[in-house]
Amino acid sequence: MSSTLPAPLRRLAGLVNAGPGELAAALSGFALFFCLFAGYFMLRPIRESMGVMGGVENLQWLFSATFVVMLAAVPLFAWLNSRVPRAHFIDWVYGFFSLNLLLFAALFVGAEENVWLARTFYVWLSVYNLFVVSVAWSLMADVFDGPQARRLFAFIAAGASVGGLTGPALSTLLVAALGQAGLLALSAGLLLAALALKQYLMHWRAIGGAGRPGAPPSENPRRPVPGNPFSGLTRVLGSPYLLGVGAFVILLATVSTFLYFEQARLVAELFPERSEQIRVFGLIDFVVQAGALLSQLFITGRIAERLGVRVLLACVPVLMCLGFLALALLPIFAVLAPLMIVRRIGEYAFVRPGREMLFAPLDAESKYKAKNFIDTVVYRGGDALSGWVKSGLDLLGQGAWLAALVGAACAALWGLLGWRLGGRADREAPAARDGTP
Repeated sequence: MSSTLPAPLRRLAGLVNAGPGELAAALSGFALFFCLFAGYFMLRPIRESMGVMGGVENLQWLFSATFVVMLAAVPLFAWLNSRVPRAHFIDWVYGFFSLNLLLFAALFVGAEENVWLARTFYVWLSVYNLFVVSVAWSLMADVFDGPQARRLFAFIAAGASVGGLTGPALSTLLVAALGQAGLLALSAGLLLAALALKQYLMHWRAIGGAGRPGAPPSENPRRPVPGNPFSGLTRVLGSPYLLGVGAFVILLATVSTFLYFEQARLVAELFPERSEQIRVFGLIDFVVQAGALLSQLFITGRIAERLGVRVLLACVPVLMCLGFLALALLPIFAVLAPLMIVRRIGEYAFVRPGREMLFAPLDAESKYKAKNFIDTVVYRGGDALSGWVKSGLDLLGQGAWLAALVGAACAALWGLLGWRLGGRADREAPAARDGTP
């Protein structure tokens, strides 16, 4: 109980809004995301420079290749999820990706400038990031119930921001000594540390930390998740609510992709040297993670409790709509860079925690299979489709203003849908607190 904690820990529990017995689990969730994002953001500047090395004009092909790999990988992971007890599913996933990281580390020794290796790594890291983050949030939605999610997810997501700040710093400090291969090996070690933290969280859940009395047998983490390799797809198609979440993610991916392509084009024009590109991408990452961390610690939880999930999901799209209109009038890097930073801060600090709150009250099949399908196939499908749309708009030769206007329209629809989905979560929150179905 919190009353038995030393005074500093009681103050910390109050700061992060943790209830009795929840502080250790909240800190473990924070640390897990720290490990994941520190490892990923050590590698992200390398991925971005490799995307530019492969040709900015070929980015839509890399996005399409990522989508195809997702189509092949999701049924395999869903098949594994149907046969491995839920308590051990992440062991298999993170173990597999740790071996992948070590394999790329070996390949990068002496072959860092190989363009096909660069393209392969770009696609693989895009797949890797979505999978490890998606299953981590599935774990959080499994461990914490709806009311706990509203109180704790912002703090847990702050671990991702601290990791995102630490990762680029580690990359900058260690790349000369370890090289790209060494950074990959270090990232594998951090992924294994996240796996150890997962063990504690599942233990905490098993001893009743999440308070799920009377859960059906299918929710037992010692059993595999029900369904078949394609039940994530069928679950989404059979639920208007999950279809709405999928549409929300497609619009999110569209807005992100339009900005990403413009960023790649302008960076390639303004910073022709690869070392300069890595510094620019690293600086943007640092600013984004610092802003996201401050927002997660001091703003997100207060918005969720006082204004509701609908505000978390709608405020960033509104800002993006206004930003795209500004970009249509003045398509320069000085406008794009702040817009890109605001979009990414908003996604990490507001949109992502709010999106995960939508899954907390759902069953295990929705949390693991439907959610994984949305986070990977739907997200990368939106990436691929919007990448080709953006390339088509560029071919029309009308300049950046046309793509910016299309982006503004997508952001407006994104905000409207976020308001409606968040409104449902807000209406269901009192029932969840009362324990009513």
